[in-house]
Amino acid sequence: MSAARSTPAAARAVVSAGAPQVRDLIQTRVVRALRQRTRYRYVRPRVLREGPGYRVESPCCSRNVDPVGGTIDIALLLPDGAQRWCLLARDHAQGRWTPKLEHVPLALALDALCADAERVFWP
Repeated sequence: MSAARSTPAAARAVVSAGAPQVRDLIQTRVVRALRQRTRYRYVRPRVLREGPGYRVESPCCSRNVDPVGGTIDIALLLPDGAQRWCLLARDHAQGRWTPKLEHVPLALALDALCADAERVFWP
């Protein structure tokens, strides 16, 4: 599903996170952070560019969302301007993105995504 239909207007209005080199560095930072997550460390999530931000997808290990273990959306990170980010979780039952953190530094968003104590991102 395209994030454009369910992405907050403020995030859609943000111009690209910068030059391609900057976007590559941010994507690499997200990939590295995901290696330190606490849930489902044995699967390899993918970080894909989605509009101005990044979408994280991963095989569904718990089989709670996809009984056959297919790839599901985990999170969406969107730039919110001034080096701030929105972190959205996928509501699989409703088929939409749900904001979890807004206007936070990327490091804080990544910490929340990787810790996921309430299993919001990694169901």
